[in-house]
Amino acid sequence: MNEKNEYELDGTSLTVHLPAEVDHPVSDSVRKLSDRIMGRNYIRTMIFDFKGTCFMDSSGIGLLMGRYRALGMKKGCVKAVNVNGHIHRILQLSGVHRYIEIQRNQEEGEE
Repeated sequence: MNEKNEYELDGTSLTVHLPAEVDHPVSDSVRKLSDRIMGRNYIRTMIFDFKGTCFMDSSGIGLLMGRYRALGMKKGCVKAVNVNGHIHRILQLSGVHRYIEIQRNQEEGEE
């Protein structure tokens, strides 16, 4: 993943734009780059943008929970936005929804 295109820093908020597939290599890359950014900047909130993501395996769940722990396990410190139905179901079944805020796609929210 390219740090310039995939990451947006806005004050104390870091947005990570995830690729189409979030598997072990991608999760590892995101973890390393976000750790580097968090080492240089004070981050209170991480937002994972799933807009273009159609596949996520268990390493993606580990990534989200790891960032939740790294940010102090506070309510609202990690958010998943633009989540499609498939990813939303994975997050619900895994129990991640109890710890992080999940926002579905705008068009799916209309249903």
